[in-house]
Amino acid sequence: MKQITLIAFLLTTSLFFGQTTVSGVVTDQKNRPIVGANVYLEGTYDGASTDANGLFSFETSETGTQNLIVSMMSYETYMQAGDVSYFKDLAIKLFETINSLTGVTLTAGTFEAGDNSKVSVLKPLDIVTTAGAAGDFVGALQTLPGTSTVNEDGRLFVRGGEANETQVFIDGLRVFQPFSPTANNIPTRGRFSPFLFKGITFSTGGYSAEYGQALSSVLLLNTTDLPDQEKTDIAVMSVGGGLGHTEIWGDQSLSINTSYINLAPYESLISSDQGVRWNKPFEALSGEGVFRSKGEKSMFKLYTGFSHSNLDIDQEDINFEEFVRFRLKNNNLYFNGSYKHFLDKEWTLSTGASISLDNNDINLENNLIATKETATHFKLKLRKSFSNRFMLLFGAEHFIQDYEDTFTDTDGTPFQSGFTDRLSAGFAEADIFLSNSFAMKLGLRAEYSGFMEEFTLAPRTSLAYKSGKKGQFSLAYGNFYQNPATENLKFDQSLRTERTSHYILNYQYAHSGKTFRAEAYYKDYANLIKYDTELPQFNSDFNNLGNGYAAGLDIFWRDNKNIKNLDYWVSYSYLDTERDYLNFREAATPNFASTHNFSLVTKYWVNKWRSQLGLSYRFSSGRPYDDPNTSGFLAERTTSFNNLSFNWAYLISQQKILYFSVSNLLGFNNVNGYQYSDTPNVDGVFERRTIQPAADSFFFVGFFWTISTDKKSNQLDNL
Repeated sequence: MKQITLIAFLLTTSLFFGQTTVSGVVTDQKNRPIVGANVYLEGTYDGASTDANGLFSFETSETGTQNLIVSMMSYETYMQAGDVSYFKDLAIKLFETINSLTGVTLTAGTFEAGDNSKVSVLKPLDIVTTAGAAGDFVGALQTLPGTSTVNEDGRLFVRGGEANETQVFIDGLRVFQPFSPTANNIPTRGRFSPFLFKGITFSTGGYSAEYGQALSSVLLLNTTDLPDQEKTDIAVMSVGGGLGHTEIWGDQSLSINTSYINLAPYESLISSDQGVRWNKPFEALSGEGVFRSKGEKSMFKLYTGFSHSNLDIDQEDINFEEFVRFRLKNNNLYFNGSYKHFLDKEWTLSTGASISLDNNDINLENNLIATKETATHFKLKLRKSFSNRFMLLFGAEHFIQDYEDTFTDTDGTPFQSGFTDRLSAGFAEADIFLSNSFAMKLGLRAEYSGFMEEFTLAPRTSLAYKSGKKGQFSLAYGNFYQNPATENLKFDQSLRTERTSHYILNYQYAHSGKTFRAEAYYKDYANLIKYDTELPQFNSDFNNLGNGYAAGLDIFWRDNKNIKNLDYWVSYSYLDTERDYLNFREAATPNFASTHNFSLVTKYWVNKWRSQLGLSYRFSSGRPYDDPNTSGFLAERTTSFNNLSFNWAYLISQQKILYFSVSNLLGFNNVNGYQYSDTPNVDGVFERRTIQPAADSFFFVGFFWTISTDKKSNQLDNL
């Protein structure tokens, strides 16, 4: 009996003296105690929870090297490995988990759009349901702040920048000719159908180091990854027709979209009193396709687009007694292949290539102009997520642009010009999240043009601070470079790269279907192209001595939830800009810039009528023009631009929609500018004619029918 008692005493003593105390305190980044954190040794039942002062203490019989775990909801898990005897009086600091839903985002200069973006400003569906946009990307984006309405052009003019300062990318790869060519005073359209894209990122400035060759902004279009079902879309329109189809084979799918446009109904509304006569209706045939193949850890997509267009038009010119005839034929072919692979350890590989072929045959009063451009883009990038606090993106890309231009005058004498440029670029960018309230993006882009033999280095950075649950502030700075425009570079091979610097301050509020943005910016231009002739030509004297600035304020408000059946947004932009470039004799505001731009877009669902009614109103203050009868340069202003557009989508049945729209519903007498005679009359006065839109209004009627597996979806899915 005594022997058993002795053995029990020795065992108890051994256990008592074999216990080790683990203790410490757990605090957050601001040294505030964390209550209720779980502290334990991995693989054991030994542990405790922190008290009101963040303190913890427990005993363990484990010995040797152990792994101490500290976990708490909303904080990153803490781990420390070491000899258990050293786990005493520890001071452990937990870091807040970065929440992708409620944490800070980097938004300065960027409008995200699409179902997958955290703060969607526009969705692809908004493009086709915005009154006056007529299903065109640009028409809807012109209702966002930072854009200027240039009614006779149709492209994007962003924050005092020319249209060619905005570049378009599909799945990260450059589109070299995103718009169809057209005649003077006839607005162009984008080449793409919004139905093939899942989202849009429209950067009005301060964009990522991943993208280059754009002084003002980039427009990123992302094709749909996985269609949800097979379907066929049929469109019968007053100006043509369209057919689309999606086929799915397991993890592979193909979507195609074709359309034929004939503007005979539109042109019948145009009279020669407005300076235009159509010799035959404008025609365009286009098609797009996206093939997708999804692997276990990969995604391959192949996008292709083809378009053919031709027009034959007579236009009034004050310097000619008769109308001037202009004929144009354009063929454009674009291929884009992209591949993404999700590697181990949070690495993602993305690569792709695009090629664009564009040919124009132009006849201007029997002067023949033939242009041919072949452009390719190769890209490779890697992304590594080291943690939810630090992500690194880096890569390289190569562009090849081959341009040829042959001008043949009425005597049959040809003049040839052109160039071939090979531009290589490397980029790196890091996203750093210090907390849910503070983040930064640091980027650097390097480019080398073989044609100009010039190297550029462009730093870019942005900061974001979340001031509350619903609002945040952002700052952005960056340098941006772009090669001279083709019409200049083809005549002079000694020109250098143009540059601009962006400075942006942004505030954004988003909550319960409401979005408010206010953004102030300043852009400093340098090395802009100047020449000494009316238009660039072979004997022009070119240089890079141009400069300029653009400053302004953009405001945006959208509410799509708080008023029953109503979705609306309002935008306003103030722009102050001057440039000394091209053939300017002094610094002045260019003729594409208007000081004030305002847009109001509304969409209202009337359940009793099974209809969505849309109204959009756009206003722009007068734009500059130069009157040779006065001493000032670009000192005059046109009348203000006004446009009230209306559309009506009627749901005949769940998959059949009748759609009607009209632009400039009130028939505002808008003025695009003025053309002055080359020489004065006998009284010494330069006579002028008013340049107005080719038609006061545009009417459109369409019938859209969807045939799908679920028998529910339609081409305006929210109806």
